[in-house]
Amino acid sequence: MKLKAKKLKAFTLIELLTVLIIIGILVMIALPNLMPLVSKAKSTEAQLQLEHVYTLEKSYFYLHSKYSTEFSEISYEPAKTVSENGSANYRLEVTQASNNAFKVSATAVTDFDGDGVFNAWEVDQDKNIKEVTPD
Repeated sequence: MKLKAKKLKAFTLIELLTVLIIIGILVMIALPNLMPLVSKAKSTEAQLQLEHVYTLEKSYFYLHSKYSTEFSEISYEPAKTVSENGSANYRLEVTQASNNAFKVSATAVTDFDGDGVFNAWEVDQDKNIKEVTPD
């Protein structure tokens, strides 16, 4: 019996490494262009959370004729931030609350685009959600 050595068609290690290097270079070129999109997508989290807190503050106001300074009074429990091994990218804080006005701020706990500026948003009693510090 004679065994014939069969050659299988395959890629060489050099060819695979070349392709990986090219893909790496393309990713490095595209990444800076995608960072503003990542920042914008993550800021949606802050806007949604502030809108939710606004609704809870308004409900509290209708019951007590004043705004609350504590999240526990309005039955809001902030999610753990990524720095606390959670999933939230923003830390919320009541910065002002009185009988007729309130302000809640959301500050990013991470720098999304690496420029040293942390994104910040706030909402007031009139549901004005605005970006205080753009990232």
